[in-house]
Amino acid sequence: MNIFLSYLWRDPRLFFTISLIVIFSVTCHEFFHAWCALKVGDSTAADAGHLTFNPFRQMGPVSLVMLLLVGFCWGAVPVNPARMRGRHAPALVAAAGPVTNFVLALLFVTLCYLAVKAGANQFACHMLHYGAVLNFVLFLFNLLPIPGLDGFTVLCDFFPKLPAISSETVRGAFFVLVVLAIAFVDKLFRLAEFAAGFLLVLLERCFG
Repeated sequence: MNIFLSYLWRDPRLFFTISLIVIFSVTCHEFFHAWCALKVGDSTAADAGHLTFNPFRQMGPVSLVMLLLVGFCWGAVPVNPARMRGRHAPALVAAAGPVTNFVLALLFVTLCYLAVKAGANQFACHMLHYGAVLNFVLFLFNLLPIPGLDGFTVLCDFFPKLPAISSETVRGAFFVLVVLAIAFVDKLFRLAEFAAGFLLVLLERCFG
């Protein structure tokens, strides 16, 4: 089985660049969860030290090791909806992470366009493009309506009775959605690549 770690020997520059892009993107995602929670009255994440860009705090050693081994990682910011002000506050806090990745994707696309225009080397342009693709994937994946992902919290804001559904139903729906997410993860990458490519063409049409 080909694992992400194999790239360390096959192409070390690619391995470390992608790892840094993912760590940076996930850390920003988690930071803005914590920042937004504090803004709406919940200091749980701030009190736990999550108002930082330290990946060891935002992701943890296990997540970082899993990233380097198999290319999969996660972050976890503790929040307490009961301490938040406003009915829509939990949804806003949940959405802050994916929105951060969307903004980062736009930033990477812009940097990629500027790098191409400046005649930067091909590797730099490819990595900036891949940074955009990865952040679009993080944006799309985290908005999936799966319990444990940000999309489920946002969905519950529109359907307040959803968390009250029986645990058996939730577990069943969770299993189905996870299987679908895994089965269609390549589609997420294709959609993300299309979005990044479309924006590059749009920038070229507007400013080229």
